[in-house]
Amino acid sequence: MITQIKGLHHVTSMASAAQQNNDFFTRTLGLRRVKKTVNFDAPDVYHLYYGDEVGTPGSVMTYFPFGDVGRGTRGTGEVGVTEFAVPQGALGYWSDRLAGQGVSGLHQDALFGEARLQFEGPDGDSFALVESPSRERFAWTGNGVPQDAGILGFRGARFRLRDTAATAELLTFMGYKKSETSGAISRFVIEGGNAADTIDLEEVPGARTAGQGAGSVHHIAFAVENRAAQLEVRQALMDTGYQVTPVIDRDYFWAIYFRTPGGVLFEIATNEPGFDRDEDTAHLGEALKLPTRYEPFRDKIESLLPPIAA
Repeated sequence: MITQIKGLHHVTSMASAAQQNNDFFTRTLGLRRVKKTVNFDAPDVYHLYYGDEVGTPGSVMTYFPFGDVGRGTRGTGEVGVTEFAVPQGALGYWSDRLAGQGVSGLHQDALFGEARLQFEGPDGDSFALVESPSRERFAWTGNGVPQDAGILGFRGARFRLRDTAATAELLTFMGYKKSETSGAISRFVIEGGNAADTIDLEEVPGARTAGQGAGSVHHIAFAVENRAAQLEVRQALMDTGYQVTPVIDRDYFWAIYFRTPGGVLFEIATNEPGFDRDEDTAHLGEALKLPTRYEPFRDKIESLLPPIAA
């Protein structure tokens, strides 16, 4: 069994318009834009990162805004809901705030004893705010969101799958333990890591396969402390039969990827070196940062990217 995984690192999704995406996460949800860079494989597309003050692993939502991409279709084989933690008692504040800003899909319920507020992003993304203990996490209080209501980071994520058995086995191998079940949803929790420590598996055998597009999660990343731990995880996964990519330098972390039995793309990302490697903490996310290989083409790349107002 793998013991190096510390919970979630980040979740990466697809979007349509960059400005709309930026406004939703910074102005509506009050997160900080901690990095403005580009897709390593398509430098004419932004890669935008939002999180807490420093982009702590377990707090970071990232997006590729592809511009004219069609909207994704919900189904199986995907991360169906991305869940953020908020302080106890904060859902009343968020219900009023989101309703006042015209956010769609608002619905309050409870699962596994936790109060939840479900809502949709601008591209139909499925999110939930979950009242959770702070566990020494602190919200970025942007755009008028008070500290006692601000988003603390991720609570976890829910996968929608036709059959959960193989993914449950994988999560158990990765160090997660099944904790409880409610109807078609089973919760898996990892101990001893960060506070973004839950994965819920929802079994929906009759549903169609999801189609990726704007509003879809592209991949979900799990955290390890460093490159040595990452190599150990990579070897363990390969020994079990998974096809895992070589280690890829993503400037702010190192990454490996593999496809799960249920169809969800997993990444294992290092907590090092972090988002302050090329910007002072006070100015994170302000300037366009490019991978070294694209720096000679900065003028061309900047001419292709739509401007984003802060």
